[in-house]
Amino acid sequence: MGFRQSQLPWQPAVSYGSHQTLLMNGLRERVVLECDGQLKTGHDVAVACMLGAEEFGFGTLALVALGCIMMRVCHLNTCPVGIATQDPELRKKFTGHPDHVVNLMRMIAEELRSLMAELGFRTVEEMVGRVDLLDYQPAIDHWKAQGIDLSRVLAEPPVPPHILKHCVGLPETPDEDAFDRKILDQARPALDKGENVTIDLSLRNIYRTVGTRLSSAVASRNGSAGLEDDTITLRCTGWAGQSFMAFGAKGITAIIRGEANDYFGKGLSGAKLVISPPDNAAYTAEENVVIGNVALYGATSGEVFIRGRAGERFCVRNSGVRAVVEGAGDHACEYMTGGRVVILGPTGRNTAAGMSGGIAYVLDEQGDFGRFRCNLEMVDLEPVVEAEDVAELKTMVDAHLKHTGSSVAQRVLDQWEKTLPKFVKIMPIDYKKALEKMKQDG
Repeated sequence: MGFRQSQLPWQPAVSYGSHQTLLMNGLRERVVLECDGQLKTGHDVAVACMLGAEEFGFGTLALVALGCIMMRVCHLNTCPVGIATQDPELRKKFTGHPDHVVNLMRMIAEELRSLMAELGFRTVEEMVGRVDLLDYQPAIDHWKAQGIDLSRVLAEPPVPPHILKHCVGLPETPDEDAFDRKILDQARPALDKGENVTIDLSLRNIYRTVGTRLSSAVASRNGSAGLEDDTITLRCTGWAGQSFMAFGAKGITAIIRGEANDYFGKGLSGAKLVISPPDNAAYTAEENVVIGNVALYGATSGEVFIRGRAGERFCVRNSGVRAVVEGAGDHACEYMTGGRVVILGPTGRNTAAGMSGGIAYVLDEQGDFGRFRCNLEMVDLEPVVEAEDVAELKTMVDAHLKHTGSSVAQRVLDQWEKTLPKFVKIMPIDYKKALEKMKQDG
């Protein structure tokens, strides 16, 4: 895809002054569009911007700058350049440095500046949505591209005067610092003297990473040892924003009566999280999603009890958390390397993909988990018959009932002998071999 020449030396062909006036008069519905996926050059950024993007995400390219050679074995813990691995010997091979990514971004920015000068733009904001300056060749010269018509992608729809063509003047962001400072101030006796503290919070989903700054304060004083269990209790009502209790430290217990957004408990580091629907919820918890996608991503330790279902990618890269949930979406326990997970309900497809460690127990009441919902490339499915497994599973379900009052947990425990055969144990093949070898070695 190429560019047409701008009509003026540098001024944008469309004036946004009237839109800004309407904005100042009270228009408050605004979004910022981000483009990502295979962005590699300044040319890619320019095209994305002129198609309407205002922010740009880089993933694979940044990894390559740090030394990734695209072996596609991230889930096998065998990364030959030490990026996607926890093997200390392989990690020694990592030669990346932050400056490599900085230099990459500077070169992309320089190429973008050159293209902007060629087209007559002084700022990125002037470029946003300028599809009238994009051009393309009809797809007639290559057999793979025959029939592709980009004319509709480059069409500029008529826009009413009250609709902004790009984001101008974002609304004031909530004062998240003030919210976090309030928590820190109330937790001071626990932080300074180790006294037990209970803090009542009314959550809104505009507040992100609630509890993370508190966890940082705990870690800065006590390191990974944290505090004694339940030293700080956050009693929350409402709807938690993204990354609630990310990197939550040991000694903090967060109890939510409500729901939570994506990345719930991301990187959890010892804290205890309990979430249940509000008392006046007009829905059945175990039939509905109460936390968003990618909960407990990269979590290392702690306990989590969820009265209801989780979204997609639950417990991805979990390496130590013990969690109970009443259902999960696609890709649950993906790339999991440790910990214990109990799923008291249905899952989506591709469960346990790339799972190399830890154990998961799934209540498979439909009897189709192994055939349709589990990725068996790296795991085996076993019945829960070993006394150690039975005790562990029952203990976790008991704790779930204690913390959430779950009717699902109550039913499972009341009918334990009847329900136990319906549980499936997900056991990583290599992890099982390693455990057996450890037992043999004494």
